[in-house]
Amino acid sequence: MKQQLLFDLDDTLIYCNKYFYLVIEQFTDLMSDWFRGHNITTGTIQDKQTEIDIAGVQVVGFKSDHFPESFIETYRHFSDLVGRSRSIVEEDLLWKLGRSVYEHAVEPYPFMEETLDKLASYGHELHLYTGGELLIQQRKINQMQLERYFDNRIYVRSHKNIEAMETILQDGLFDRSTTWMIGNSLRTDVIPALTTGINAIHMKTDSEWVYNIVGVDVEPKGAFFTLRQLSEVPGSIHGYIQSRQAQ
Repeated sequence: MKQQLLFDLDDTLIYCNKYFYLVIEQFTDLMSDWFRGHNITTGTIQDKQTEIDIAGVQVVGFKSDHFPESFIETYRHFSDLVGRSRSIVEEDLLWKLGRSVYEHAVEPYPFMEETLDKLASYGHELHLYTGGELLIQQRKINQMQLERYFDNRIYVRSHKNIEAMETILQDGLFDRSTTWMIGNSLRTDVIPALTTGINAIHMKTDSEWVYNIVGVDVEPKGAFFTLRQLSEVPGSIHGYIQSRQAQ
């Protein structure tokens, strides 16, 4: 039975968070050096940056400039807190550091191609639904040559939430009983999927962004699985289809 499968991109098909963690570590190292002697720990710096980052995402969505802006806002917060003079040179360095996260080479998750090849060979219709800015996400899509799987069935949204999911489903006239969302984020993938009445697969990662960690209190109308490897996706979907057909 043909299914419509919407895949998330970042930290589902390709690595993303680990590059942000790397840049944040470089940021806290800089801040610790600049604010040495002011009794500000790296943990305190990271907590403030996370707080500012998440607050901004909830307002502006996944805008690329927001991440480097969170570095500068954190820097200004601690500068004002301890009475340290701000520096345009230091702020420019933080801006460039924050933007550098978008320049890393794209690295696929294990079994990405094998999984998509297998699902396509079974006749399923593959869609890509990702949060972010078009130019940045398109660069990743091009580097991984993902159009060979998704063609023009690619949706890039700055806000990835229930409303965005509902619009995609309505505009595409999806059959919700045979539609799946596969992604790592409970907040932006799983909850919107379950709320709009489609099937969901949560791809659990070893280190998840705090923003994505929320409770799930939506009763599934169909399937809801938690998996750790992309290679488990085809078998899980087909096992569910077979169980439904046997009923």
